[in-house]
Amino acid sequence: MKLAHLCFATLSLLVTTVSAQAKERIISIGGDVTEIIYALGAQDELVGRDTTSNQPAAVNNVKDIGYMRQLNTEGILSLKPTMVITSDLAQPSAVLEQIKNVGIPVVYVSGKHSLQAIPQKVETVAKALHREKEAKPLQENIDKTIASLPSKQQPIKVIYIMAHSGINNLVAGKDTAADAAIHDAGLQNGMGNTLHYQPMSQEGIIAAAPDVIMTDSDAIKTIGGADNLWKLPGVAMTPAGKNHNLIIIDQMALLGFGIRTPEAIKALRSKAEALSHG
Repeated sequence: MKLAHLCFATLSLLVTTVSAQAKERIISIGGDVTEIIYALGAQDELVGRDTTSNQPAAVNNVKDIGYMRQLNTEGILSLKPTMVITSDLAQPSAVLEQIKNVGIPVVYVSGKHSLQAIPQKVETVAKALHREKEAKPLQENIDKTIASLPSKQQPIKVIYIMAHSGINNLVAGKDTAADAAIHDAGLQNGMGNTLHYQPMSQEGIIAAAPDVIMTDSDAIKTIGGADNLWKLPGVAMTPAGKNHNLIIIDQMALLGFGIRTPEAIKALRSKAEALSHG
C-alpha cells in the first residue's frame, strides 16, 4: 500500500512538473500583437504569425499563416495552437469563430488607432500570457514616451501616400491610422475632411498643398524609387514637391499603434519640423 501511495505521489509530481513546463503554442495575428509578445519575452511560445508580423527580424523564422485579413481555418489548425492572440481587425471573423468552436482560446486585442489603446493592448496580451510582471516596465516606458509628446499643434500640412502593387495610389483621409498618427504628432492632415483612403488625383494633391509628403518603404519600392515620387500627378506643384520634403516611415512602427508607435510619432514631428523650417 505504501509503495502504491509512493508511486501515485511520484506520478502526480511528474504530471504537475510536465504541465508547469509545457509551453503554449501561440499563433499571433497582427504586427502590433507580435511585437508585444516579443517585448514580454514570450517569443519561444510562438508557432505561427501573420504576414504583417515582421518585426523583430527573428519573427520571420516563425511559420507565416498569411495576411491577417485573409485568414483560413486549416492553416491555423495545422499548427496545433493552444491559443490564438489576434488583433480585432483580423478577418474573416468567421474563421476565428471556428477556431473557438473547436476549443482553442482566441484572445482579441484592440485594433484602435489611438495612443490610449497601446497600454490596453499590452495589458491584454500580458494577461493572456500571465506575464503581468514583465509588462510593468514596458507600460511605464510607453506612458513616459506618450507623456513627452509635444502638445502644441503646428501648421505643417502632411499627406500620406500609400502605393502597393496591384492598386491605385491612395491618400489617407480621416478615420485612418495615418490621420491619427499625423494628428498625434501635432501636425495637420492635408487631406482635410476627406474620409478613409481615396484614389490619388492631381487636383486633390494640388488642393491639399502639403508641406511634407509621407510614405513608406514599400511604396517607394512600388513606384521605383523616391525620385519617381515627385513625378506622380500634381506632386511637383505642391510645397512638398518643390522642396522635396519627404518622410519615409516604417509603416508598422508608426501606423500599427503598437509599442514602437509613440517613439515613431515623436520622430515624425521632429522630421516634419526640420523639413518645413529647413
